[in-house]
Amino acid sequence: MADHKGTWWIWKIFWILLIITTVEVVLGIIKPEFMLTQLFGTSILNYVFIILTIVKAAYIVQVFMHVKFENKAMKYALYLPTLILIPYLTFILLTEGSYLFQ
Repeated sequence: MADHKGTWWIWKIFWILLIITTVEVVLGIIKPEFMLTQLFGTSILNYVFIILTIVKAAYIVQVFMHVKFENKAMKYALYLPTLILIPYLTFILLTEGSYLFQ
């Protein structure tokens, strides 16, 4: 963390997270018609929300939990279970949730 002199880095993180959140809110309000088409049991818009939320969470974990500055083995130990479990659990939720309407 020696390269974090001053407060510029926290403002950079703030603006990046604000932009991602603004995109999520705008998409939630506007709900573009082409993003409402169904794909594997849910709309493309839901997939966009899931991806943006994961990107935001990963960025928060990297910077504020200092994972960005760890060695490679520690990063893999933290990221690989997440990269395997989140898509798996998302698939299960979307698949099982689609049976509710059948």
